[in-house]
Amino acid sequence: MSNTYFEILRPGINTTVQDKGRKHMYHVGIAISGAIDQRNYKLSNKIVNNDLSEAVIEFAYQGPLLKLKNGKINFSITGDVLFKIIRKNSSDENGICYKNYILESEDQIDIISTKNTVYGYLAVSGGFELEKVWNSYSTNTKANVGSNNGKKYSIEDKIFIKNSDLQVNKAKEIHYNLPSDNVIRVIKGTNFDFFSSKAQNIFFKKEFLVTKLADRMGIRLSGHELENIVSANIKSEGLVRGVIQVPGDGNPIVMLSDHGTIGGYPKIAVVISADLDRVGQFTPGSIISFKEVSLEEAQNIFKAYTDETNRYLNECN
Repeated sequence: MSNTYFEILRPGINTTVQDKGRKHMYHVGIAISGAIDQRNYKLSNKIVNNDLSEAVIEFAYQGPLLKLKNGKINFSITGDVLFKIIRKNSSDENGICYKNYILESEDQIDIISTKNTVYGYLAVSGGFELEKVWNSYSTNTKANVGSNNGKKYSIEDKIFIKNSDLQVNKAKEIHYNLPSDNVIRVIKGTNFDFFSSKAQNIFFKKEFLVTKLADRMGIRLSGHELENIVSANIKSEGLVRGVIQVPGDGNPIVMLSDHGTIGGYPKIAVVISADLDRVGQFTPGSIISFKEVSLEEAQNIFKAYTDETNRYLNECN
């Protein structure tokens, strides 16, 4: 085992290990998990020359305060994040997201907070020393599955690092434009016709509020109760990330990475793949609205999303 590690001086609110997730375990009730914002996850790895599937540290709101012990690393932070580097001589350096930095033994990273989004990502060159669980490093704290015994990091934990003495050939930076659009595009759900014409119109024409009941499992919305004219409960069916369920109170819930694999609430819509990163980053108090697109449109939008992601990745070549 490497003797280079992060000593956790402050764990942050919800600091976990994430990667692409595990996509082969639905049949036994294990969700995909993985980074909420897959684009920012990939960009953090690219900036430090990692394989894009390397595990990273995901944090929410207030991030961790970490001290490096024994070694030297190259790291990057992506997202809309306020952080600073505290050098061992006590000098402070304000950090810039989407850029790589060298950290030496006894230096600290203070991830103070995210700003207008929920999640940020920390990658180190070479990756962290972890064991996969069912072919993924991703942590699902609701199920206690994944790295760090399926738990978020706490102050007594250490985060070990594989590559402890590296040479960095050049500085790298991505000029990333944070999305600001609050319109989320969706496809009609399998139970769309369970809802009255009035409810259907409200869903696509009115705005909804992101409530404080939001985590890696899902986001509860409020503002307009959607009338169900058939049944508020159905036989439990398989769920996917991005599906929008409507329980008996009429307030929609958007399922995210750690969602349950089955559910018995009617499904009014599904967020298209290209908008999944964005919907997971909305902070409580945000106002969002929904726009219907066809399956063909969703496929074209996803292609454009993929092309844009690749353009950002290619900035680091």
